[in-house]
Amino acid sequence: MPVSDLGNSPPDNFDVEPDTEPCVATAPGIDLDAIQRDLEGVQAALERLNEGTYWTDEVTGDIIPSEVLDAFPLTRTVAINATD
Repeated sequence: MPVSDLGNSPPDNFDVEPDTEPCVATAPGIDLDAIQRDLEGVQAALERLNEGTYWTDEVTGDIIPSEVLDAFPLTRTVAINATD
């Protein structure tokens, strides 16, 4: 069937009740907390892009080098805690 014949609405034969919660089955070894942290990091990076502060270190206020952001796009600081 050509794509143009599909229209904009989903097929009528889905067996999903509108008020049911989706079932999320997790395989062993999947760390949902890590996935959630990654998602939050992506959302923070997108907010920083929208605000124009993506390239600014949140701790020092310095510019984060492009090489660092290319390698680690979710980087928010390159400051090192001297007390560690």
